[in-house]
Order: sequence, then structure tokens, then C-alpha cells
Amino acid sequence: MSGFATAQASREQVAISASLDASVETVVCIPCFRRPQHLRLTLDSLVAQRTERRFAVVIVENDGAARGSVPVAAEFLAPGGFQGVCVVEPRQGNCHAINAAFETALATFPTAVNFLMIDDDEIASPDWLELMLRAAEATKADVIGGPVLQNFDGGMKRGLHRHPAFRPAYDSSGPVPVIYGCGNCLIRRPVFARAGTPAFDLRFNFLGGGDTDFFYRCRRIGMKFHWAEEAVITETVPASRTHPGWLALRALRIGAINYHVQRKAAQSPWSRTRLVAKMLALLPLSLFFALRLLVAEHKALIALHPVIVAIGSALAAIGIEPQPYKASKIAS
Repeated sequence: MSGFATAQASREQVAISASLDASVETVVCIPCFRRPQHLRLTLDSLVAQRTERRFAVVIVENDGAARGSVPVAAEFLAPGGFQGVCVVEPRQGNCHAINAAFETALATFPTAVNFLMIDDDEIASPDWLELMLRAAEATKADVIGGPVLQNFDGGMKRGLHRHPAFRPAYDSSGPVPVIYGCGNCLIRRPVFARAGTPAFDLRFNFLGGGDTDFFYRCRRIGMKFHWAEEAVITETVPASRTHPGWLALRALRIGAINYHVQRKAAQSPWSRTRLVAKMLALLPLSLFFALRLLVAEHKALIALHPVIVAIGSALAAIGIEPQPYKASKIAS
């Protein structure tokens, strides 16, 4: 049995709607891990979508032991709710969960052409689905991205919305070279066939960045990207993710992801040597970026971000990197 078939066989279907319309064209994928109350808010926001279009949901529980998301998913998949399925992906990790969501959606809805993703700590604005689909239809882009705006638990932290770790990649709608995250995206079916299986490289499973790597691979094979500024999703940011230590870890992780994404594309020994030199050269250059940010934002916490990202890239080049998703999976 192939690795792909083995992965699918290991997943357990734990909830399903009374009927499945195989002709549905749009599927919303939701990977979940230990946030059942947030998942309820996410699903409520999908119920409230202002659209006449039919869509289904695929919910993936990545906590095979506690399965806290399953009762919430089953409630929304009950008669009168969504059509769709909930599966348990027993192999823990960010990439395992997202791959399970897309693979289940592709197999369960063979005529679907639009695959959207929203995280289980995010809330879709009422017109999100309609705006993403309109953008896909109007532009014929392969991938549509949209902003994820922050809802900070603590009012004193709202000034962090301009921190590079939280700011959306783009400020206006239109064609863009690439998007970086899958927390608000639409991917057309042909993308998965062209990008290969699994979609998200398992080497990024505990580091994060499987989405960045996936979208860069898509760009390298000529796929088109579009940004839909109006298709807003809001992310709940707990106080723990606004502490300087967490922000520093996030910056180190971004630096490590940047290195590994570029390292995959560097095929020859010479190109790999140049990449390491580039990562090291970013250290002094990051000081210039930090000074520019300090002048613009007047916040040291924001200004330090490019320096820590550069340090993260340099450390990754010598084999040192954080693995925050692995830590979260082990914690009780």
C-alpha cells in the first residue's frame, strides 16, 4: 500500500451529514486541534454566510485522544445543518491535519472545484465565501488569498496589529506574486494535481510553514495568485501570543521557514552555499530594517522583528530551529 493510501486508511470518519451532494462545487476545510469552543464560533460564522451558493464542510480533528472538536462538528453536521464530514487524523502535526482536510474534501466531493480553508480559531465575515468565489471566477487565478485580521483578547495589545507577525501580506485587492498562509485561502482543484502529493510537505509538520512552501512551489510551476482584500477573516489572538517571548519565537520560526523554503529550491551545492551566505548577510542588513521600523512605528517590539527573523534563518542554516507545533502536540 502506498504512503498516500496508508494515510487515508488511518483516518477515521466520526461524523457525517445525513446526505452528501456529490455535485457541490465548493468545500470549506477546517483543521482542528483542542479549540472546540473556538470551532463553534468558526462554524457559526459559516452558518451566517450571505450567499446563495451551496457548499460543504470538511472538519479534521487532529487530537486523536481527547477528540474535543468531534461533538461540535457532529452538532453542526446534524440534520438541518451543514453537509459534510468530520474525520480524525491520528498522526499529529500541522501538515498532517491540513493534508487530511484537503485530501478528504477532494475524495468526498469529486466534482468540487473550489477548496477554501479557515482555521478553528478564525471567524469568517458574512460575505467571505461569496467574495472569495467571485474573485476566483473574475480573475481565473489558481489561488486566492485574503486578510486575517486580529482580535486581541487584551485591549492593551491592540497596537500590535501593525506588528509584522500579524499584518496581512497585502493592502489592496489585485494580482500578487504569491501568498504565504492558508488561514484564508481558496485553492482550485487543478492546483493539487499539479503540485503533487502530499500538498503540504511533512518536513514542515512541527516547524510550520508548510503553507508557505506549498504556495512557493505553486508559483514556481507558473500558477497565478490573487488577493481579495474585502474577504476578511478575523483571528482570535490569546494574550499568550502577545508576549515578547512568543513574538520572538514566531520571528525565529519565520526565519527558519524562509531558509527551508529556499533550501528546497536550491538544488546544486553552489546554490546552497550561496543561500547560506545570503542568510548570514541578512544579519547586518536586518539592523537597517529594524531602524526603519523603529522610526515608523516607535515600538521596539516591532522594530526587533526583522533582526530576530534574520537570526532564525541563520540558526536554521546550521541546524537549529524551533518546533512550536511539536511542543503543542505533546502538552496536555
